Amino acid sequence: MLKARTSQEYFDHFKWTVVVLLLGAIVGANAYFSSTALTIRVTFMIVFGLIALFVALTTVKGKITWKFFQEARAELRKVVWPTRQETIQTTLMIAGIVFIMAMILWGVDSFFAYFVSTLLI
Repeated sequence: MLKARTSQEYFDHFKWTVVVLLLGAIVGANAYFSSTALTIRVTFMIVFGLIALFVALTTVKGKITWKFFQEARAELRKVVWPTRQETIQTTLMIAGIVFIMAMILWGVDSFFAYFVSTLLI
């Protein structure tokens, strides 16, 4: 069953069109004004990029995305990060295990290489 589009959905489509046009204007102006000073072009890109971001955040999907980032930030604050000492110890343990496994694999490879070479000679 098809559902009728609401005026909000049409307005969101219009907003996304504006966002795409603003981003296209940034790219086009940067290419067209390539001989202009870099600071002026970067300022132009930042201003129009922020305007495009603001317009995008006023859409339904933009609001959902903003809420997602807020919730992700809240979850990130709950993470218990390891101390410097724990990080160093874990890194050294992993490096040691990798070295040991490399030596074991080198030994097995050398054994099979010797075994195959004796069979073929």
